[in-house]
Amino acid sequence: MLNSKNRLSIFVDGNNMFYAQQKNGWFFDPRRVLTYFKNEQSDVILVNAFWYTGLKDPQDQRGFRDALISLGYTVRTKILKEYYDDSSGRYSQKANLDIEIVVDMFNTVDQYDRVVLFSGDGDFERAIELLRSKNTHITVVSTEGMIARELRNATDRYIDLNDIRDQIEKVDY
Repeated sequence: MLNSKNRLSIFVDGNNMFYAQQKNGWFFDPRRVLTYFKNEQSDVILVNAFWYTGLKDPQDQRGFRDALISLGYTVRTKILKEYYDDSSGRYSQKANLDIEIVVDMFNTVDQYDRVVLFSGDGDFERAIELLRSKNTHITVVSTEGMIARELRNATDRYIDLNDIRDQIEKVDY
């Protein structure tokens, strides 16, 4: 029987985290992320890990996605859409995967007791509030200057990426 308070699911907003890591000047290792959160408490059972990312085309990031899958992540993708910004006169690309993240959170809610969400996006505030009302413990991981005040306020626990850098940073051997 699984301990009813330590079943963990991890949700990584890949695009949001790419920019957070770029801002910090270092990148985390997806394998070390799983290890860190599995070992944070002795009786944690990782039941799911999801990674969401936008793609330029269906072959984009193929090697990285295959590596994530081999680590045990469920990878969700969406093709980037191009948007024109009238104020700047520039095009930007975006693949909004917030809905997919929230759908997976609620579709698997009976499988976990604790969530770690890697995102700073304030759009998750309401979903986090609803999950907390179901006695789910929510940890949000992001970085200063990239975490929405609403999201930080809605969560049970906030971890700045820089505070766990030693445990999760990608290192080349």
